[in-house]
Amino acid sequence: MKKNVLFVILEGFADWEAAYLSSAIRTFDTNQYDVKTVSLEKKAVESIGGFRVIPDYDIHDMPKEYEALILIGGTSWRGESAQQIGPLAKSCLHDGKILAGICDASAFLGTIGLLNDVRHTSNDCDNLKQWAKNAYTGEKNYIVEPAVRDEKIITANGASPLEFAREVLMELSIAPESQILNWYRFHKFGFYEADQN
Repeated sequence: MKKNVLFVILEGFADWEAAYLSSAIRTFDTNQYDVKTVSLEKKAVESIGGFRVIPDYDIHDMPKEYEALILIGGTSWRGESAQQIGPLAKSCLHDGKILAGICDASAFLGTIGLLNDVRHTSNDCDNLKQWAKNAYTGEKNYIVEPAVRDEKIITANGASPLEFAREVLMELSIAPESQILNWYRFHKFGFYEADQN
């Protein structure tokens, strides 16, 4: 039976932050993992780019068994409704599963206290501190890098979907590291440059 990798998408989700990772999971290993989407409700969610996606699950009927929970950034993470994702993220971490967030979704993890004891990144540390207030005490663990992986938590800034995908793929052990790095270089540098980097 395939293991689920669940992508949490909210209204105004950032298409590009999910695209590389979801397609890579399906390309690398179609037999081991299944990509599914989760949202607050099981009704169409529109991306920043205008794609309308009907989620596979809502937060109440999603599978209990899954390998990773991927929070995709976008325009809704600072809204009150996004707080409904908090218990899900905490449960994921408590159960020892992979938890990943990119862009505002990474900062959201800071607002619920999940980044205080792990190395992490986001769009901007000062912005993270301002938004999260007292829930965030992890400034000493903030790393100015496109993506950071530590203790099954993966974070990235919104301009780094490839680095984000690379780190999640590594944590999933979906393929040998050399294959993942070759995939990353191909998409990062292009067809003609990848072999030279």
